[in-house]
Amino acid sequence: MAGEAQGNVWPLPKFHFSVDIGSQSNLPFQEVSGLDTETQVIEYRAGNSKTFSTIKMPGIAKFGNVTMKKGIFVKDNNFFDMYSKIQMNLIERVTVTIKLLDQDGNPTMVWTLANAWPTKITGTDLKSDGNEVAVETIEFAHEGLKIQNS
Repeated sequence: MAGEAQGNVWPLPKFHFSVDIGSQSNLPFQEVSGLDTETQVIEYRAGNSKTFSTIKMPGIAKFGNVTMKKGIFVKDNNFFDMYSKIQMNLIERVTVTIKLLDQDGNPTMVWTLANAWPTKITGTDLKSDGNEVAVETIEFAHEGLKIQNS
C-alpha cells in the first residue's frame, strides 16, 4: 500500500551528486547528462545459410559525450582554461568521476569517464528581461564509461 514502510527498496534521488575532473574535486555542477553507452550491431549472414535472414552480433562499443552545466561565477574561467589547452592531438586527458550521493554524502553509484577531454563549451545566453542565473555548459568526449555501485 502507498505510504507504508517498504524497507530500502526506494529509487535513488538524482539531485544530490558531486563531480571530480582530474585533480579538481567536488565541483558545483547543476546538471550532468549523456551517461550512456551503446554497442553497435553487426548483421551477418553466412553464404551457405538456409534461412533468408541475418544473425545479429555485438560490435564496437560507443560512448556518448557527457554534458555538464553549472552557474557562472565571478573570475571563474575553468571551462575556458581547460578548453584552450587543446592543440592538434595534444590535450591533457583526465578522469572524470560523477558520484550519486546518499543523504549522508556517501557515494551510492559512481560513473567514471576514462581519458576525457573537453570538446565543446557553451556560454550563457543573455536576455535583458530575464531573471535566471547565468549557466555555462561543457561537453566531454571520453573513451570508456565504468559504473560502480557502493
